[in-house]
Amino acid sequence: MMKYLLKYRRLFIVLLHLVLIGCANYIAFWLRFDGEIPIEEFSLFLTILPWVLGIRALLFIPFRLYEGLWRYTGLWDLRNISLGVISSLPVLFVLVQFGFDLPGYPRSIFVIDALLLIAFLVGIRLTRRIHYQLGKVDREKRVLIYGGGSAGEHLILSMRAHELYEPIGIIDDDRHKVGQRIHGVRILGTVDDLPEIIQRSDPNEIVIAIPSAKPIQLRNIVNALEPYKIPIKTLPSLGHILDNQVTVNQLRDLAMEDILLRDPVQLDPEPVYNMLKGKRVLVTGAGGSIGSELCAQISSCEPEALILFERYENSLFAIMNSLAEQQPESTVLYPVIGDITDPDGLDIVLSRFSPHIIFHAAAHKHVPLMEGNPCEAVKNNILGTLKLAEAAVRHQVDHFILISTDKAVNPTSIMGASKRVAEFIIQNMNQRNKTDFDAVRFGNVLGSNGSVIPTFLEQINERKPVTVTHPDIRRFFMSIPEAVSLILHAGAIGKGGDVFVLEMGEQIKMIDLARNLIRLAGLIPDVDVPIKFVGLRPGEKLFEELVNGDETVEPSDIEKINRISSEKTPNFQELMFHIRELEHHTQQGDNQAVRIKLTEIVPAFQTSLPLEPESISMP
Repeated sequence: MMKYLLKYRRLFIVLLHLVLIGCANYIAFWLRFDGEIPIEEFSLFLTILPWVLGIRALLFIPFRLYEGLWRYTGLWDLRNISLGVISSLPVLFVLVQFGFDLPGYPRSIFVIDALLLIAFLVGIRLTRRIHYQLGKVDREKRVLIYGGGSAGEHLILSMRAHELYEPIGIIDDDRHKVGQRIHGVRILGTVDDLPEIIQRSDPNEIVIAIPSAKPIQLRNIVNALEPYKIPIKTLPSLGHILDNQVTVNQLRDLAMEDILLRDPVQLDPEPVYNMLKGKRVLVTGAGGSIGSELCAQISSCEPEALILFERYENSLFAIMNSLAEQQPESTVLYPVIGDITDPDGLDIVLSRFSPHIIFHAAAHKHVPLMEGNPCEAVKNNILGTLKLAEAAVRHQVDHFILISTDKAVNPTSIMGASKRVAEFIIQNMNQRNKTDFDAVRFGNVLGSNGSVIPTFLEQINERKPVTVTHPDIRRFFMSIPEAVSLILHAGAIGKGGDVFVLEMGEQIKMIDLARNLIRLAGLIPDVDVPIKFVGLRPGEKLFEELVNGDETVEPSDIEKINRISSEKTPNFQELMFHIRELEHHTQQGDNQAVRIKLTEIVPAFQTSLPLEPESISMP
């Protein structure tokens, strides 16, 4: 029977409309004459009825009243029904008054009939929609919506028309809204009322319907929901919602990026495009987290050639495969396996490709590992940078940009001190050569190789204790694409000798990050997954800094990028003397002498006792 109805659905709909048209017209007469229609007027009714049926049946076609799914009836359908009925009135009036010359036909019938028919057509559709929604309540996910604004209102409408979701209540920070309703859904309370609301409503999901929410606001919401093992979903940010159309199809799991990262700054791409278009660009450390993103963004600016310089073949193979599918036809990719500490190899590569610009991202960056291997940190981060910079001068490279780190500021680690010396090299090289040397300094990037977040996520997935080094430790975080975008813009405005620092926003406490990641995994901190404090690792700081005490900061021409300067940079002769001694100590494998020499070059660096690699505790 159902298949038969579906097959001839359009025919049944047309017949139903004809029945409603006839009923509305008859009831209009019945109401006009108080329930007793005189014989003469009943004769008028029968005379005009076929014309009423035919005219309205035809006029309903252009208004698509025989189409559409009634369970999704909305304002669009109400408009079309009203227009379809009203448009038939002039035709019927002319037909009655002039076609049939029936002056006794009551004019009030036109009005009563139209109102009744509109009510019938809308009512029959709403009946289907109400039946559809009430008939599936037991099958839906019971959703508690956080946010009683415009996005929450649109989301409720979308849920009403969906088969899976049933909005059962709203939480809003405005206490004055409590008790009011949005499309029949009651605002149950504020975040302070969460325990009672969740216990009473027993939701299957919580949706944060605040597209404009800042990371700190989302963290506060997640903290409030920490004791409850309920999945948390959210909507895209305002910049990703088109025409303010919020639907259940846009719902997604709340991610760590939402609670850590601010909305990226919208920068003018033209300066970077102009810097890179038609140029030959070399990226060292091309297979690393920053290096691979640098290559991706550089390739989109149509350079003449992109030279991917990398020590590790697997990393180089991965970035080549990634770029091969998206590179412009005008750009040629050259994968090169090499080592920045090999001056002869550098000369061969730079002589062959003659790059205009070098982005130097290759470095040893893992703090605890470098504490146990100071000589290797110096070889790669200091001597490698020096040899690459000298090769850039010999081969007349136009621009050299060093990727530095916030750990170079008041360093407490070998890695940080080695990167601070690398900055000294860049500043001194710029003063003596035609090549423009600049450096860009920033903090942690989200999801980089060896970073803390992948470690936390692995521990959470395996239900192991999440290891935090100290209750008060905190860090800056930035997305890799945003960091690289700012690096490229800093390179576009660098004039040589500049050290740029990227604004990283606020620092995040690692204990809060750990608890939030556990909660986002649908688990409860300290119940499903414990948190364990293991003590600061060698060289680790409680908090990061972006500017040394002896440096001055001034804004650049680009938002979120500052230019810093210092008058305490070692002069060239003094710096080269120290570096030659560092090189001698590394050749001898004398870790202690390397530490002491680094404190002479970077007075702010206070070294600790030498540590053997096997004595370093890793999380």
